[in-house]
Amino acid sequence: MGPEAVTLRESAMSISQNQAIAEAMLRETGSRVTRGRVVVLAALLDAKRALTHSEVEAGIGRLHIMDRVTVYRVLEWLTEQGLAHRISGDDRVWRFKAQRHSQRGVHPHFQCNTCGDVVCLEETPRVPAVRLPAGFRGGEIELTVRGVCGGCAPRKSARNH
Repeated sequence: MGPEAVTLRESAMSISQNQAIAEAMLRETGSRVTRGRVVVLAALLDAKRALTHSEVEAGIGRLHIMDRVTVYRVLEWLTEQGLAHRISGDDRVWRFKAQRHSQRGVHPHFQCNTCGDVVCLEETPRVPAVRLPAGFRGGEIELTVRGVCGGCAPRKSARNH
Protein backbone atom coordinates (compact mmCIF):
# COMPACT_ATOMS: atom_id res chain seq x y z
CA MET A 1 0.00 0.00 0.00
CA GLY A 2 1.48 3.34 -1.07
CA PRO A 3 1.66 6.55 0.99
CA GLU A 4 -1.32 8.06 -0.90
CA ALA A 5 -3.57 5.14 0.12
CA VAL A 6 -2.53 5.49 3.76
CA THR A 7 -3.22 9.25 3.69
CA LEU A 8 -6.67 8.71 2.14
CA ARG A 9 -7.52 6.01 4.70
CA GLU A 10 -6.36 8.25 7.59
CA SER A 11 -8.36 11.14 6.15
CA ALA A 12 -11.50 8.99 5.86
CA MET A 13 -11.06 7.78 9.47
CA SER A 14 -10.60 11.37 10.67
CA ILE A 15 -13.70 12.55 8.81
CA SER A 16 -15.71 9.64 10.22
CA GLN A 17 -14.65 10.53 13.77
CA ASN A 18 -15.40 14.20 13.11
CA GLN A 19 -18.85 13.30 11.76
CA ALA A 20 -19.72 11.78 15.15
CA ILE A 21 -18.42 14.93 16.90
CA ALA A 22 -20.30 17.16 14.43
CA GLU A 23 -23.52 15.22 14.98
CA ALA A 24 -23.20 15.63 18.76
CA MET A 25 -22.52 19.38 18.39
CA LEU A 26 -25.57 19.76 16.15
CA ARG A 27 -27.79 17.85 18.59
CA GLU A 28 -26.77 20.33 21.33
CA THR A 29 -28.38 23.15 19.32
CA GLY A 30 -31.78 21.41 19.44
CA SER A 31 -32.10 21.94 15.68
CA ARG A 32 -32.57 19.35 12.99
CA VAL A 33 -29.51 17.19 12.34
CA THR A 34 -29.19 16.84 8.58
CA ARG A 35 -26.61 14.99 6.50
CA GLY A 36 -25.47 18.28 4.94
CA ARG A 37 -24.91 19.97 8.28
CA VAL A 38 -23.01 16.97 9.64
CA VAL A 39 -20.79 16.66 6.56
CA VAL A 40 -19.93 20.38 6.36
CA LEU A 41 -19.26 20.72 10.09
CA ALA A 42 -17.14 17.54 10.03
CA ALA A 43 -15.08 19.00 7.18
CA LEU A 44 -14.51 22.18 9.20
CA LEU A 45 -13.57 20.14 12.28
CA ASP A 46 -11.09 18.17 10.19
CA ALA A 47 -9.40 21.29 8.77
CA LYS A 48 -6.22 22.63 10.34
CA ARG A 49 -7.01 26.14 9.08
CA ALA A 50 -10.03 28.20 8.10
CA LEU A 51 -11.45 27.14 4.72
CA THR A 52 -13.09 29.09 1.93
CA HIS A 53 -16.51 28.04 0.66
CA SER A 54 -14.82 26.53 -2.42
CA GLU A 55 -12.37 24.55 -0.28
CA VAL A 56 -15.21 23.15 1.83
CA GLU A 57 -17.13 22.24 -1.32
CA ALA A 58 -14.10 20.55 -2.88
CA GLY A 59 -13.26 18.70 0.34
CA ILE A 60 -16.70 17.22 0.85
CA GLY A 61 -17.15 16.59 -2.87
CA ARG A 62 -14.79 13.63 -2.58
CA LEU A 63 -17.19 11.85 -0.23
CA HIS A 64 -20.64 13.46 -0.67
CA ILE A 65 -22.50 15.17 -3.47
CA MET A 66 -23.75 18.58 -2.35
CA ASP A 67 -24.43 21.61 -4.51
CA ARG A 68 -22.64 24.91 -3.98
CA VAL A 69 -25.70 26.79 -2.69
CA THR A 70 -26.44 24.13 -0.06
CA VAL A 71 -22.84 24.27 1.17
CA TYR A 72 -23.08 28.06 1.47
CA ARG A 73 -26.42 27.89 3.31
CA VAL A 74 -25.05 25.31 5.74
CA LEU A 75 -21.97 27.44 6.40
CA GLU A 76 -24.19 30.46 7.12
CA TRP A 77 -26.44 28.38 9.40
CA LEU A 78 -23.44 26.98 11.30
CA THR A 79 -22.16 30.54 11.77
CA GLU A 80 -25.55 31.74 13.05
CA GLN A 81 -25.66 28.83 15.52
CA GLY A 82 -22.16 29.61 16.83
CA LEU A 83 -20.79 26.27 15.60
CA ALA A 84 -18.50 27.97 13.08
CA HIS A 85 -17.12 31.42 12.65
CA ARG A 86 -16.49 33.42 9.53
CA ILE A 87 -13.28 35.31 8.97
CA SER A 88 -12.81 37.92 6.26
CA GLY A 89 -9.54 37.63 4.38
CA ASP A 90 -7.61 40.43 2.72
CA ASP A 91 -8.67 38.89 -0.60
CA ARG A 92 -12.32 39.61 0.36
CA VAL A 93 -13.08 35.89 0.56
CA TRP A 94 -14.82 34.52 3.64
CA ARG A 95 -13.13 31.64 5.43
CA PHE A 96 -14.90 29.35 7.88
CA LYS A 97 -13.64 27.39 10.87
CA ALA A 98 -15.47 25.12 13.27
CA GLN A 99 -15.92 26.67 16.67
CA ARG A 100 -15.76 24.30 19.58
CA HIS A 101 -17.07 25.28 23.03
CA SER A 102 -13.59 26.30 24.20
CA GLN A 103 -13.24 28.72 21.28
CA ARG A 104 -16.62 30.46 21.47
CA GLY A 105 -16.39 34.17 22.00
CA VAL A 106 -13.56 36.44 20.92
CA HIS A 107 -10.37 34.76 19.87
CA PRO A 108 -7.56 35.97 17.60
CA HIS A 109 -6.55 34.71 14.18
CA PHE A 110 -3.29 34.64 12.25
CA GLN A 111 -3.33 35.38 8.52
CA CYS A 112 -0.31 34.69 6.35
CA ASN A 113 0.54 37.60 4.06
CA THR A 114 2.12 35.19 1.57
CA CYS A 115 -0.33 32.28 1.15
CA GLY A 116 -3.43 33.82 2.73
CA ASP A 117 -4.07 30.93 5.14
CA VAL A 118 -6.03 31.89 8.25
CA VAL A 119 -5.46 29.97 11.48
CA CYS A 120 -7.31 30.29 14.79
CA LEU A 121 -5.03 31.15 17.70
CA GLU A 122 -5.53 30.33 21.35
CA GLU A 123 -8.25 32.34 23.04
CA THR A 124 -7.11 35.67 24.48
CA PRO A 125 -7.38 35.92 28.25
CA ARG A 126 -9.59 39.01 28.00
CA VAL A 127 -11.16 41.20 25.37
CA PRO A 128 -9.13 44.35 24.68
CA ALA A 129 -10.88 47.50 25.94
CA VAL A 130 -11.75 49.84 23.11
CA ARG A 131 -13.02 53.34 23.79
CA LEU A 132 -15.73 54.31 21.30
CA PRO A 133 -16.92 57.83 20.53
CA ALA A 134 -20.10 59.05 22.27
CA GLY A 135 -23.22 57.44 20.82
CA PHE A 136 -21.36 54.52 19.24
CA ARG A 137 -22.19 50.94 20.29
CA GLY A 138 -19.77 48.13 19.58
CA GLY A 139 -20.92 44.74 18.37
CA GLU A 140 -17.97 42.51 17.64
CA ILE A 141 -14.22 42.64 17.96
CA GLU A 142 -12.01 40.88 15.45
CA LEU A 143 -8.32 40.47 16.17
CA THR A 144 -6.11 39.30 13.33
CA VAL A 145 -2.34 39.04 13.51
CA ARG A 146 -0.77 39.29 10.05
CA GLY A 147 2.62 37.96 9.13
CA VAL A 148 4.29 34.98 7.47
CA CYS A 149 3.31 31.42 8.45
CA GLY A 150 5.78 28.64 9.22
CA GLY A 151 5.26 27.09 5.78
CA CYS A 152 6.02 30.30 3.89
CA ALA A 153 8.82 31.70 6.11
CA PRO A 154 11.53 29.28 4.86
CA ARG A 155 10.57 29.91 1.21
CA LYS A 156 10.59 33.68 1.76
CA SER A 157 14.03 33.51 3.42
CA ALA A 158 15.41 31.37 0.58
CA ARG A 159 14.23 33.91 -2.03
CA ASN A 160 15.90 36.77 -0.16
CA HIS A 161 19.30 35.08 -0.23
